[in-house]
Formats: sequence, structure tokens, C-alpha cells
Amino acid sequence: MNRKSRYLLGFFVLLAVLLLAVHLLLPIVVKDVLNKKMADMGDYRGHVEDVDIVLWRGAYRMEGLNIVKVDGNTQAPFLKLPETNVKIRLRPFWSNGVLVAEMEVNQPELNFVDGDSEEQKQSGTGVDWREKVQSILPVRLDRVDINQGVVAFRNFNSEPPVNLYINELDLTVLNLTNAKQQEGARDATAEGTALFLGQAPIEASASFDPLVRMENLDLRLRMTDLELPRLNEFASAYGKFDFKAGTGDLVIEAKVRDSQLTGYVKPLLRNVDVFDLDQDVRNEDKGFFRGLWEAVVGGGQQVLQNQKLDQFATRVELSGSIDQADVSPLQAFFGILRNAFVEAFTTRFEQVQDDR
Repeated sequence: MNRKSRYLLGFFVLLAVLLLAVHLLLPIVVKDVLNKKMADMGDYRGHVEDVDIVLWRGAYRMEGLNIVKVDGNTQAPFLKLPETNVKIRLRPFWSNGVLVAEMEVNQPELNFVDGDSEEQKQSGTGVDWREKVQSILPVRLDRVDINQGVVAFRNFNSEPPVNLYINELDLTVLNLTNAKQQEGARDATAEGTALFLGQAPIEASASFDPLVRMENLDLRLRMTDLELPRLNEFASAYGKFDFKAGTGDLVIEAKVRDSQLTGYVKPLLRNVDVFDLDQDVRNEDKGFFRGLWEAVVGGGQQVLQNQKLDQFATRVELSGSIDQADVSPLQAFFGILRNAFVEAFTTRFEQVQDDR
């Protein structure tokens, strides 16, 4: 072997050693950087257990990423991401000088918590999450796939404790890296399906501008055939009644234009049975006054339901700023009366006027 061949061989050996060192050390460095960025996020802090990087594929994986509230006793992490995969797209490789990537999030959990004090509550406020995500993932996301996710509303201190959740959430979000479309609009889309309380199917879709703080948004959501007794923990804790029988549907259609919200929320309940003499009045665990209240709730529902179709529905109008939507109790009441004495609502979407 001549001198030139030896130099060439030495160069490739050195290059291989350097690449191996980068392959071994880079995940450690990235993990340390991520944990430092998430250590101080205002009211929350985060930690990732492991990072794997495959340089030749332009991909990396985060495992065991948890975000928890700094001060408080919420008993559940705000966000739990067991596995997150990010892959750089080869075409287009760049978008306005920024790397474009796709992300896959497997079995995430998002927990909102209510309680008697601010220390017990957990809503995600107090952090600019968009800014934090951009600092943790220095890429533009063209596609995000969420697989088998869970979103929960918990109250550990109520009586009884409450655990409402959406599970088996499969959601695809597209065009988060979009450039300006016609007339200067930017439109990202999201579509997904899930189950409410492991039973009632949900379908939802949305379009929005990903580069602003949700000043413009279109949202549609439909849930069907919920078995109402599954809501008893929530109804008992917050409404002091429970359901013996019945099913329910829910439709939500909302538009936000220049931060102003319009739309409606429309629940439809069928074959509802709230009050039962043996279950409610004679039940020593509930007590007389709890049973009496359930009799009032059940009686009111019987009066206001559509007797012919045995269903109870209303349409609650949504209006106002997205910071504090204004739902009128008077509108809800007249919606109930309309269903009771004029016609029964159905679960089809109704057109919301677009003022844009």
C-alpha cells in the first residue's frame, strides 16, 4: 500500500470515528439542551428521559417527555409524551430557509385539573406554549400525526372525584409550515376521531392560521350516542344529580373572525331518566335533600322535553371574544322551550354565518 492509499485509508478511518462519536454524543447533548430549555417554563417545567438521533435519516426520537406544574398538588402531569418521532422531509428540504419536518406523537396524555384552589387547578395558563414548542423543535412542522391520545378533565378533590376523558384520539394536522395562500390567507387543517369515556364516537375538524394566536378559526365537532350514566361522577360532583338512563348527542360549530366568536353548542338528550324513588329518595347515602333536588331536576327535564320524541335539546349560541365567550342563559332557556313545544332538534350541522 503506497503513501497516498494509507492517507486515504486514515482519512476514512478518522471520518468513521468522528461520525461514531457524533452519533454517540449528539443525543446526550440534545437531551441536555432540551431539559435545560424545559426546566424554566414559568408555571410549568418539563423533562425528557431519552433522545435518539439517526443522522443519515434526518430523524430523532424523544422518549418519556413529561411536563408538570411547578407549584401545586394536581396528582397528574399536564402533558405526557411517551414517544415522539420527528423526521426531516427531503422534499421540500427547506421552507423559507427553515427545515421542514413531520412529527408522529404516540399515546400522548393531556390532563386538565379542577379544584378548590389555584394550587389544585391545572389549565396550562402561564406559559407561551407556541414559543416553547418552537424553541424545543427548531423546525417547521408540515404534518403532525397524533395516535391513540388521551385528553382528560380531572378533579381529585370533588365528591365524587371526576375523571372525564377523550381516548383513542387519532388526529392529523396538516400545513403548519404553510406559506401565504391566495389573498394572503394561511390555512392549516386538522381532522380526527376519538371516543368519549371509551364509548361515544367523536369526529372533529378545524381550519386555522398556525402563525397567529387563533384570531381566525373554524371548528366542527360531533359526538353521538353517549350513555348518560357514564357522566354520573361529573353530574353528581357539579350538578348534585345523576342519570339512571338515557343517551345523548352533542354538536359544536364555531367560527372565530378577528378574535370574535360565533357559533353554537347543541346537546340532544333522549330517553333521559334522572329521578328514581328507590335509588334517590330512599338511598341513605344520598340523603333526603339530594334526592329532592334530583326530583326537581328530573321533573324539570320531563316538563321541557319533547314528549312526542322523548328527547330534550337546546341550542346555546356562542358569541363574544375568544378570551371570554358569552353564553346567554336566556338564549339557552328559549332554545329548550323551542324544542319542547315547536320541534325537536337533530344532530346535523347548521350553517353559521361567515362575516369574513
